[in-house]
Amino acid sequence: MEVQVSSQELVQDNRLLRCIQCGKCTGGCPVSTTSGLNVRQLLNEALLQPNLVFSPEGSELWQCTTCLTCSLRCPKGIKPLDVIIQIRGQLIESGRIQPTMRDALESVFLHGNPWGKPREKRTDWAADLQVKTAGVDAQLDLVYYVGCAAAYDPRVQKLAKAMVRVLGEAGVKFGLLGNEESCCGNEVRRMGEVGLFEELVESNCQLFKERGVRRLLTTSPHCFNVFKNEYSGFGGEICHYTQILWELIEEQRLSFSKELNWRVTYHDPCFLGKQNGIFDEPRWILEKIPGLELVEMDRNRERSLCCEGGGGRMWIEALIPQERLAEVRVKDAVDLEAEVLVTACPFCLLTLEDAVKATGNEERLRVLDLIEIVEAAI
Repeated sequence: MEVQVSSQELVQDNRLLRCIQCGKCTGGCPVSTTSGLNVRQLLNEALLQPNLVFSPEGSELWQCTTCLTCSLRCPKGIKPLDVIIQIRGQLIESGRIQPTMRDALESVFLHGNPWGKPREKRTDWAADLQVKTAGVDAQLDLVYYVGCAAAYDPRVQKLAKAMVRVLGEAGVKFGLLGNEESCCGNEVRRMGEVGLFEELVESNCQLFKERGVRRLLTTSPHCFNVFKNEYSGFGGEICHYTQILWELIEEQRLSFSKELNWRVTYHDPCFLGKQNGIFDEPRWILEKIPGLELVEMDRNRERSLCCEGGGGRMWIEALIPQERLAEVRVKDAVDLEAEVLVTACPFCLLTLEDAVKATGNEERLRVLDLIEIVEAAI
């Protein structure tokens, strides 16, 4: 059964009458060349037709990675991404969505994470580490918000462990939220489940208040983005870990004693770079590591190519194009003869590692998160 979406509501809510059909949204869209998603056409149809008709499970709207390029490039200040999220919300309300999406959202509601894992196992990764709990020790410098991927995914758990060791090496007094930590809701909102997102905002802000959180550090740029830009009611400072690491380096609390003779290139995560303007800190950190040679891919900083891990795509069975964007990214790194492809995002890490395997470049290229390189160099 197809779902009808009122175009009048979309036009009014998103000021679509300002659209001049210049096509910059589609021209900048990273997935427009590999999928049926055409943002300019979507906006045009909303302006010309009373209703838009979608097939919920197979809609091209689920191809969107919510990288924000379309909104950033619009000369009239329209936010096509908000249009897509609004339509997704109505598709979710129809009840006919992919089982993987349904299960992820239900798991967030029941267990506080989209991975289908029990809440009581959220801190199992830290069982062999001496980590304090926020709210128990009042002398904490900051609270480390681990995030769902770093709490439950075996590969990403290595980043959380590295973070604990690096912060400890720098003498930072920090703690965790423990098993009461819940999903930040960034992907929940971008999949269109606004009601669940609002519940997460309320419960998380209450938890932060109860634990006396004044400064919050995140593993993921996705968590950083939603806390910084879309939460209301939390007056504390939000930091991505790359910002904290650079701060520690400048204060001479963190230094590097080991030489890493690697040729590396850095992939800018969309939610850290183009959405929040954090381009320099990761590069400054890499340049401080002895022996490391940093080379840049052509598409870097604001022009960085999306890895396709955002927007709920981790739980959406999207149509597989002939070549994924993450595979293009890997080939870009291989062409530079880089030995290591560095990023600072759990989702980017997972998609890029899969792309290395898919392209048969396991012997030529490794994918590491920046925190792993920092740990190896101290």
